[in-house]
Amino acid sequence: MTIELTAFPWVPDFAQGYVRDLRVRWALEEAGLAYKAVLIDPPTKASEAYRQWQPFAQVPAYRDGTVEMFESGAIVLHIAARSEALAPADAAGRARVTTWVVAALNSIEPFAQNLIQLGAAADEAGAPGLRTQLETMLNERLEALSAWLEGKDYLEGRFTAGDLIMTTVLRELVDDGVLARFANLDAYRARCEARPAFGRAMEAQMQTFRDHAPD
Repeated sequence: MTIELTAFPWVPDFAQGYVRDLRVRWALEEAGLAYKAVLIDPPTKASEAYRQWQPFAQVPAYRDGTVEMFESGAIVLHIAARSEALAPADAAGRARVTTWVVAALNSIEPFAQNLIQLGAAADEAGAPGLRTQLETMLNERLEALSAWLEGKDYLEGRFTAGDLIMTTVLRELVDDGVLARFANLDAYRARCEARPAFGRAMEAQMQTFRDHAPD
């Protein structure tokens, strides 16, 4: 069967280009695998049938005739197991890719999201001390990542699923200005986003939003 990937038909402007199905679209484009986007409207999202596919009623969910799964990081790793475009064929190389995917999601993303979400709340509440604390914790993680990438184009010498997931985490820090303080991380993000497969994935997501924009 054709790979199916769930996505939203439309989201508000601030979320466009950041919905997590972008990660899976990008992975599929890198791997050269055709897919069909299954658009999930609010009634479908809330249905018991969809929760049997995605228990948390989120996107993306994925199926390919062999597996049915959810969570963008897990899906990207599944695709990477099918394509050397996203991970080396040897066990040691695949293990390193898995490590970097998990690192992006566990060691960087929670700190980034805390700053994005709680930092905004701190600003509204007039609590600059909280924002400073959140920035300090995130900067410690970004400094470690920056040190690892010093002199490297990619995390493990070539583009992999680890770079894909890491880039989707880092790009959410651009508007806040945080990433600009780490020149090599910002250059790394831009290098990964310049890949043709990323451009195709982004255009596919944005075209869906354009097609379903409210009147």
